[in-house]
Amino acid sequence: MTSLLDRAMEAARRLPPETQDEIARLVLQLAGGEGARIALTAEERAAIAESRAAAARGEFATEREVLAVWAKHDL
Repeated sequence: MTSLLDRAMEAARRLPPETQDEIARLVLQLAGGEGARIALTAEERAAIAESRAAAARGEFATEREVLAVWAKHDL
């Protein structure tokens, strides 16, 4: 294990168990190992379906709306 990965794992150990599980799923997905597929919740599936339907209708955020979200998150 590289020293960077070792430091990342040590940092992850200090996080709550739910966050550790999220990180573990991501690492497994990136490594192509077991658990490579991430199961979506019903709410996540509904949000994706809603987004696809809005895109199909041509409903997209304006540049002003995108910039407002970026500003809100200091991006």
